[in-house]
Amino acid sequence: MAEETNEPTIVGSNRLVSFVERIERLMEEMAELKEDTKEVFAEARGEGFDVATMRRAIRLRAMDPAKRQEQEALLDTYMAALGGL
Repeated sequence: MAEETNEPTIVGSNRLVSFVERIERLMEEMAELKEDTKEVFAEARGEGFDVATMRRAIRLRAMDPAKRQEQEALLDTYMAALGGL
């Protein structure tokens, strides 16, 4: 009976390295995109736009329309219950 080892095979190691390197490249790209996004928001802020409102608008645009309507209706209900704060 052959003795088993817990060491990964060369093929498995190569595959793992490949995955890790791909993930690292993607993380670098994400960091670059995040920096680019910050620059665009800074530019918009410099031209007088309210960045917090822009971020909210972007979130709402990405949301499913039915889900957005449901959340807006719920917010209206809460606001009415709170006396329309």
